[in-house]
This record gives sequence, C-alpha cells and structure tokens, in this order.
Amino acid sequence: MSANNETLSRVLTVALGLCIVCSVVVSTAAVALKPKQEANKARDLKRNILMAGGLYNPERSVEEQFATIQPRVVDIDTGLFVDDVDPTLFDQRKSAKDPAQSRTLSGDEDRAKILRRENRAVVYLVNDQAGALDRIILPIRGYGLWSTLYGFVALESDANTIVGLGFYEHGETPGLGGEVDNPSWKAKWSGKLAYKNGDVAISVLKGAVNPAAADAQWQVDGLSGATLTTKGVHNLVQYWLGNDGFAPLLGNLRGGKA
Repeated sequence: MSANNETLSRVLTVALGLCIVCSVVVSTAAVALKPKQEANKARDLKRNILMAGGLYNPERSVEEQFATIQPRVVDIDTGLFVDDVDPTLFDQRKSAKDPAQSRTLSGDEDRAKILRRENRAVVYLVNDQAGALDRIILPIRGYGLWSTLYGFVALESDANTIVGLGFYEHGETPGLGGEVDNPSWKAKWSGKLAYKNGDVAISVLKGAVNPAAADAQWQVDGLSGATLTTKGVHNLVQYWLGNDGFAPLLGNLRGGKA
C-alpha cells in the first residue's frame, strides 16, 4: 500500500512539474512573440487600407507604400479634423465601447447594428504628386449574418466615386457570406457612385445588377446565397456614408472646409 502511494505521489509530482514547465514555456513564448504579432497585425491593417484604395503593390513593402497615406482623426458629427489626438495611437474600437467617447444608437439610427458609434474616427487621405487630394479611405463596420464585418471603403477626390471596398475581419460563412473576400466581387465596387442628388444612393442588390438600368451606377451585385450578409453590407455602407457617418466630412472635403 505504501509503495503504491509513493508511486502515485511521484506520478503526480512529475505531472505537476510538466504542467508548470509547459505553462512557463507557453507564457514566455506569448510574451516574447507579442511585439511581433502586434507588428504583423498593424502591417496587415495597412495592407488592407492600401488594397481598398487600389494602391497595393505586392512587389513593394507595405511600409514604403503606406508612407504616402496620411491618417487623420476626424470628429464624425462635425466632419472636421482634430489635432489633439495622435492617429497612430488612437484606438477606434476601444473608443466605440467607452460611453465618454461614443453614443448609444437607437433602433432607427442603428442600420449597421453596431449598438454604439464612436465620436471620432481615423480616416486616411492620399494626395497626388501636386499635393492635391486624390483619395479618401474610410473605416466601416456593421453586422452581417454571424459577425461584425470590419473594413474600408475608398472614394476618389470627388468624394462620390468609389475606388474600392474590402473587409479585413469577419466571421461570415465561407463560400456564402464569406464571398465578401472574393476579388471578383470586390472589383464590382470600383467606379460605382455613392451619392445621388446629395443622398446616399449606393445599394447592394439581392441579385445581379442590370447594366441597362437607370440606377446601375449606384448598384452592386449581391452575394449569391447570402441574403443576410448582403443586406448587412448594404446597411453598413449606407450608414457610414450617411449623415450619422462620414457624410459631414465628405461634404467638408468637397468644400475645402475639413
């Protein structure tokens, strides 16, 4: 009996020792790799910004290409830039969860189903070689079928013509709602118009766009078999380009007042 207890004690001691060693190794690796993981995450975000703006060249470094982009913090309600916040340090997601830096949206307001909207956001401006505004890249998000989709939409300097749209994070169904990542679908956004007579007019249809339709310039094909994701993308784009989103900023940019 004594021998059995001694054997069991040794087994438990060895098992406990292994658990402690493994925990230390995993924890040390996590801490050591965190800076690299954060750097990769930041680089991927920049790559997605470049891709939405139609600026990404896989043969050049992301950092080199991103150097041409100017991040700015904007007050969403006024559409004016603010200079008291460093855009490279501003955490927009954290801001959206902070009652002091955001506001609760009512059911009628919350088309994108984001619950709260931050007071400030980081937008990205691209100037041409002459220093004139060339492109505007805006952060967007909203709920699809299973998840919140996070991405960017880019407009030309007229603040109306869409350059591109892309999502860098979502949990939609692969092969269905996940087709938001399909390059052929994303390419359908290029050249479409966001506004008509001052109102948001861009629309994601349930089916395919009829090229001969009068409103074809303001319409994008829906995702086949993904009705709720399609509706979610439609709603989030309309929300962020609307008066509760970036319409004040875009109006200021058109008038040179931002």
